[in-house]
Amino acid sequence: MTGRVTATPEAAETVRHLAAVHGPVVLHLSGGCCDGSSPMCLLADELPPGPGDVLLGEIEGAQLYIDAEQDRRWGHPSVLLDVLPGAATSFSLEGAEDLHFVTRTP
Repeated sequence: MTGRVTATPEAAETVRHLAAVHGPVVLHLSGGCCDGSSPMCLLADELPPGPGDVLLGEIEGAQLYIDAEQDRRWGHPSVLLDVLPGAATSFSLEGAEDLHFVTRTP
């Protein structure tokens, strides 16, 4: 884990599992409300970083990006990636595992 992101052991294991099943993955905090503030995990080649994305760091080889405006609004936070039971309400890969990623402040 590098940069401004850390992960619980459960979240790190989920990232490792998703990468083993699907190939390289990326996590993204896109901004907005509701699901926009929840990290989404997608195939790395499906979600390349855009010019408005800021790299927070890596978890198990998966980069985690945040929308630059959200990063500014949140005060350039360090985040702790965690995973909870229950499917995500987005297209995030962990939803198929009946899990969803969340971020917390460390």
